[in-house]
Amino acid sequence: MTAPQDRPYTILSCAMSVDGRIDDATEQRLRLSSPADFARVDEIRAGCDAILVGAETVRRDNPRLVTRSEELRERRRAEGRTADLIKATITTSGQIAPDSRFLTTGDAPRIVYTGGVAHSATAARLSHLPDVTVVDVGDPPNVTAVASDLLARGVHRLIVEGGGAIHTAFLTHGLADELRLAVAPFFIGDDTAPTFARPGSYPHDATNPMTLIEVEQLDGVVALHYLLSGARQ
Repeated sequence: MTAPQDRPYTILSCAMSVDGRIDDATEQRLRLSSPADFARVDEIRAGCDAILVGAETVRRDNPRLVTRSEELRERRRAEGRTADLIKATITTSGQIAPDSRFLTTGDAPRIVYTGGVAHSATAARLSHLPDVTVVDVGDPPNVTAVASDLLARGVHRLIVEGGGAIHTAFLTHGLADELRLAVAPFFIGDDTAPTFARPGSYPHDATNPMTLIEVEQLDGVVALHYLLSGARQ
C-alpha cells in the first residue's frame, strides 16, 4: 500500500458488538476481542509508526497502547525503531491525567493534540513529563491538521483505535485508507452505550461502498477488513 502524500497511510481498527456498540454503559471495561484477535491487532500495530486514540478512550480505559508481543518488540528494534509506537491523542478539554498509562508507559514519544485555551494549560500541566509534546491544532482540534503534523514528524503509517468520535472524524474527513472491524458474537442492547460510528456525512455510502478484502475468524470473533475506495495499493 502506498501512503498519501499529505498524511500517513491510516488504518482504523475497532472491536464492536453485533449491534455496533464499542462498550457497554457500565464503569467496567468490556472485552469485545478474543485473544487471537488481540494478537492480530498487535501485529498490525507493530507494522505502524504511531497509534492514535481519543482522550475519552484514555480517560475511560486507561490503555497502555504498547506492543504486547516480545517477538514483535524485538523485530521493531531490529528494524531500528522503538519497541513501541509513537502514541497520540486528541482532546478538546485537555483533560489528560499526567499519571495515565498513555503518558507514562512505552519507549516512544507521546503527543497530545488540543487547541484554544486548553493548549497552554495542558502544556503547563504535562511539562514535567519526558517525551510528551502538546500541539495546538485549533479549537476545536482539527483532525486534518493532526494527520499533517504526524506526517511531518515522520509517521508514515498510522493506526487509529477509537473511540467513536475519533473514528467518525477520520472517516467523514476522508482520512482513512483501511478499516478493520472485529465483531463480537453478542449484543449489548443498550441505546446509551457508545457506538463505533456517529451520524455524519460519510464518503463511503451506498453509492461509493468500501471494498471487503479479508475476513478472519479468530476464536469466535469475525474480523472484517475493508479497503476504502480512495486508498492506493
